Amino acid sequence: MIKGLYEAHLPVSNLKQSIDFYKKLGLEIAYQTEKLVFFWIEKGKSWIGLWETEKSTTPYHPSLRHIALQIDIESMQDVKEWLELKGVKINTNFGFPPEQQPLVLPNYPNAHAAIYFLDPDGNSLELIAPLNLDCKEPFEMMTLEEWNKQNR
Repeated sequence: MIKGLYEAHLPVSNLKQSIDFYKKLGLEIAYQTEKLVFFWIEKGKSWIGLWETEKSTTPYHPSLRHIALQIDIESMQDVKEWLELKGVKINTNFGFPPEQQPLVLPNYPNAHAAIYFLDPDGNSLELIAPLNLDCKEPFEMMTLEEWNKQNR
């Protein structure tokens, strides 16, 4: 029955500024009106809707203003440099400064590599890649570099 997530939505204060930002990330516009734009995440499979609204000032909480986008683990190795080249500042999350990211999230029994950044309205964006979906033992959060050393 359910085959995946097709859409998610975020509030933005300035649609043009947000369009420029999301295009910089390599996303293609699927549909646009005066106060709404949809960007393809995976064409024909999923998209993100950005709504120009005064609700963009709603205080951040991951349940309200957060989207995680999946990337390949091979891309995760270069994601920090890719974001920096685009002028996107890496967000400090879970006490790990940008230079110690990407992180490995200990969602036992799953392990995912992730890196976080903000769009122009402070919506939290995450690029995430599965590492191991069947870890044998719980582990602490660590850098991807530490994970790679421990799992060679």
